[in-house]
Amino acid sequence: MQVVIIGRGRLATNLLPVLRQAGHEVTSINSRTLENLPLKADVFIISVKDNALQEVIRQATKGRDEQLFVHTAGSMPMDVFKGHTTRYGVLYPMQTFSKERQVDFREIPVFIEANADVETAEGKPVNVLRSLAESISEHVYELSSEERKYLHLAAVFACNFANHCYALSAEALANVHLPFDVMLPLIDETARKVHELHPLDAQTGPAVRYDENVIRMQSSLIEDPLMREIYERMSQSIHEKANNTHDTLRFTEDKSHRV
Repeated sequence: MQVVIIGRGRLATNLLPVLRQAGHEVTSINSRTLENLPLKADVFIISVKDNALQEVIRQATKGRDEQLFVHTAGSMPMDVFKGHTTRYGVLYPMQTFSKERQVDFREIPVFIEANADVETAEGKPVNVLRSLAESISEHVYELSSEERKYLHLAAVFACNFANHCYALSAEALANVHLPFDVMLPLIDETARKVHELHPLDAQTGPAVRYDENVIRMQSSLIEDPLMREIYERMSQSIHEKANNTHDTLRFTEDKSHRV
């Protein structure tokens, strides 16, 4: 396929070589200078910050209202394209990206969505997107904008919040001049366990049994009021989840979105 990537951020930087390795003809365009944007391509992928997306869509779709445009944002609805182009959708690879590390796209779940009621000589947008996604990933799912809100929320808890907890851990270690490296074996084993166990079943520590003596002692070590509140609220949440046998998080995996 002929693919145009608009944007030079972390995702775009990782996506470019992967698409080329999959045999696609890829052009990369900086979102700040769209003068050299081709008039035609099989897919235009807009990969920019959420707060810049609508303005980039407005500019990029001019004179290209029959081209297929998609964005890569987890929290933005597909309908941001409405009124700008007739063929549009979402291509959302769910992973944390950095320019310094190349990830294995074959293992990344990719979520797609398209306005399926529009079909042209090029085919239905959802079929074009599925073909593109399956050329780079072994895990492709169809997901609506409404459902993707919950997916993105889950990703924030699993990635951004977890990473913030690592930062707080590093702060605690700094009090006794220890490097964060001492946590890495623990972090790695914790991550490995949830490949085999539900997170509720993998949870250990004083909060599960609500050992008040330990919790009170550890809380007293924290000088930052916000950090102390995070510790206490998190401990309470862990205890409540661990002891609620009817918790709705204990579910059977639903594969109904797999395509």
